[in-house]
Amino acid sequence: MSIITEEVKQIVCDIDFSQLQNKRILVTGASGLIGVYMVACLKEIQTKYNIELYVWLNSPIEPQFNNIFNGCITITGDITNTNHPQFLLDDPFDYILHLAGYGQPNKFLNNKTKTISLNTTATLNLFDNLNKNSKFLFVSTSELYSGLDSDNISENEIGTTNTNHPRSAYIEGKRCGEAICYAQKDNGVDVKIARLSLAYGPGTKKDDDRVLNSLIQKGLIGDSITLMDNGDAMRTYCYITDVVEMFWNILFFGKEITYNVGGESKTSILELAKLIGGNLNKPVVLPKVTQTLSGNPKNVNISLKKYLNEFKKSNFVSLTDGIKKTITWQKELYGKNNL
Repeated sequence: MSIITEEVKQIVCDIDFSQLQNKRILVTGASGLIGVYMVACLKEIQTKYNIELYVWLNSPIEPQFNNIFNGCITITGDITNTNHPQFLLDDPFDYILHLAGYGQPNKFLNNKTKTISLNTTATLNLFDNLNKNSKFLFVSTSELYSGLDSDNISENEIGTTNTNHPRSAYIEGKRCGEAICYAQKDNGVDVKIARLSLAYGPGTKKDDDRVLNSLIQKGLIGDSITLMDNGDAMRTYCYITDVVEMFWNILFFGKEITYNVGGESKTSILELAKLIGGNLNKPVVLPKVTQTLSGNPKNVNISLKKYLNEFKKSNFVSLTDGIKKTITWQKELYGKNNL
């Protein structure tokens, strides 16, 4: 918990939040990794700017987050339900941060219809609850580029997967969500789209089975870190504070609509596992039988040129430092502080 508090204080010092003065704000998916940090930022400046803060939660608040959510106006229930009481209110929002959505592959592979609804039905519902002259942030995904083999993929490119792709519910749901955002832009809404690639860091829960978190969990509770395959897939990870800083800049000051959001720490899964194993003093083991998630991309490599040209960011958290902080967080989660 102290890790998040300390890091949020630094983010708040680096970003100008003054346009939130006297605003009514809704954050969906507030209990997720990014949501926790975004809400923590808003809580840090809530009194200063007289913010009315609403959070939409799809799961109970974890005890370690109680201080962050204390004082927020909480909404619970199915965000895809058009008859939900929240969508019948007469008092709309000035800012909506739509972070809700299944970011973990096992969740969107096993809940395909809900995955589509979270990015389409829920997005349409939320736009109906915006004031005039309001702002909306839609979190999309770099998986829209699935099927491309090129490096440094820019925002004007798009993937080549078909609708029968194993991950199409996630990919096409996000694509349609973006189309909704562009339609709303034509209606005068100040909307921003962040195509996120591989966020990690403190703030996850025990059931988070994304690769990086799963590798740390294996190292904490087992004698070794066993991979599902040979680990040659390449990934570029972005530490949570860099993600959140980029989100705020895009929402508040972005000159464009769509931005890639990611990091600079390029690594193979095998190299990542060895870095984690070195921190935990656990060996990395290759499997006798290879297992893969359906449709898992071989490489993920997006271009940050648009964002970097506009905001001149150069101080990305290194993978080495980010992993150490993430391991410290997960040690507390699993009660393994003695390791």
